[in-house]
Amino acid sequence: MRNTGVLIVGAGPAGLVLACELARRGVAYRLVERDERHFAGSRGKGLQPRTQEVFEDLGVLDRVRALGGPYPPMRAYRGNEVVWEGRIDEPREPSAEVPYPNAWMLPQWRTGEILRERLSQLGGEVELGTGLLALEQHADGVKALLAGPGVEGGREWAGADYLVGTDGGRSTVRRLVGIGFAGETREQERMLLADIRAEGIDRDHWHIWQTEDAEGNAFPLALCPLAGTDTFQLVLPVAAGAEVPELDLPRLQQVLDAAAGPGRVEVTGLAWTSVFRANIRMAERFREGRVFLAGDAAHVHSPAGGQGLNTSVQDAYNLGWKLAAVVQGAAPAALLDSYQQERLPVAADVLGISTRLHDKGVAGAADAHRRDDPQLHQLNLGYREGPLSFEERADPGPDAVLAGDRAPDASLDDGTRLFDLLRGTHLTLLALGAGAERAAVAVAEGSVAEGSPERVRVVVGAGAALRRSYGVPADADVLLLVRPDGYLGLALDVSAESAEAAAERVRGWLRAVSGPAQPKS
Repeated sequence: MRNTGVLIVGAGPAGLVLACELARRGVAYRLVERDERHFAGSRGKGLQPRTQEVFEDLGVLDRVRALGGPYPPMRAYRGNEVVWEGRIDEPREPSAEVPYPNAWMLPQWRTGEILRERLSQLGGEVELGTGLLALEQHADGVKALLAGPGVEGGREWAGADYLVGTDGGRSTVRRLVGIGFAGETREQERMLLADIRAEGIDRDHWHIWQTEDAEGNAFPLALCPLAGTDTFQLVLPVAAGAEVPELDLPRLQQVLDAAAGPGRVEVTGLAWTSVFRANIRMAERFREGRVFLAGDAAHVHSPAGGQGLNTSVQDAYNLGWKLAAVVQGAAPAALLDSYQQERLPVAADVLGISTRLHDKGVAGAADAHRRDDPQLHQLNLGYREGPLSFEERADPGPDAVLAGDRAPDASLDDGTRLFDLLRGTHLTLLALGAGAERAAVAVAEGSVAEGSPERVRVVVGAGAALRRSYGVPADADVLLLVRPDGYLGLALDVSAESAEAAAERVRGWLRAVSGPAQPKS
């Protein structure tokens, strides 16, 4: 029986991000996928600002930016007549705190391709054609029965310290451990998705036609040019009670002729199709013993608002560093309890947002296309009420970034970019003030003594620029500890106590939750 630290079941975005997180920390893992081929569709095509920050940390953002593009403006027609133009969200300029303020379009198949490339650079791979049939939990680990064309001999038992189900909305892992999937499937709210090639239509706009089916039901047909490709994503609602039509080139041509006018758009290729049903569900819990759920296995969304894939990435980013610390023996197993405590409330909130947007679309609300709610960007999602967040300043100030919040970027006084210093597997201690700097040096010296010189990276002398970005008053003496996933874990006044006492408070937090950093890749 092959044994590993973490067995990941499902190689979509969540599984790939988790594998990359474990690989760059030197944790043994296996990533298995029951399908024999990688996902080839565009389904989740929007990367929110926070996800782009995660991808920068993982070392894939340059590829994401090179192979994707901004969302185009929308153009609505009635026949050949343009009746409206606009955007789903007005573009924002980057700032010192938010370097990537706008959603970025990248079809899901390309996101998977880029993450697999990164995993390969880290020495990993996806085991295709390898599905999960059964699992057993024991006091010291998990046994999983794997089967399929990718398994030598057809079947094998695999052992792991922990197992993570990232195997989608129909999760086998979730079923095997008996976790309920609360919510609803709205069978009558369906749409066809297809990646097509077409001529006669420009790629500078997201094209929408208001049209009618044979029964006189009005519906919008949309063609969105997929950035970095030669294809469009077609979205075609299916009326309640109607049969889902077979999509082939003649049928697609017929649909587009009816919407845009005969001969205006010529369909020249069909790359992928899928039927979407409004599935709005969330797992009743994200953990059962040594088994965890992440991504669509834990929550499924309407595509409205582009939240599903992005929330999945955040799940894996939250869980990865915690699993690594526990598997490596650097943190107590209790640290893993914080995954559900932090991510389940966030997933519930995001599910509510995407459902409200979906309902607006079904109702035909005038603003149903708008995507300018800041919550959609996922920058203000955090863990203030979580078990790892300790806000210990007497008066942080009205503009302060608090423990549990996302750590914003900043341009430091010497020209250094803060995200460049945060990037990697370490924690980062930001010291603002003379007392805080003395405490930070003491923490760093202790880390060296423990044999992990990069366990904590200390940033001192950052000055006014960092204070502005973090809302720290000019006269405050403060320590801010940034977790490996870019959230503040501890915010501490130093002026009220000695530097050594402050350093010990930081060490206590580190002993509870952190693991040693690995060399950067």
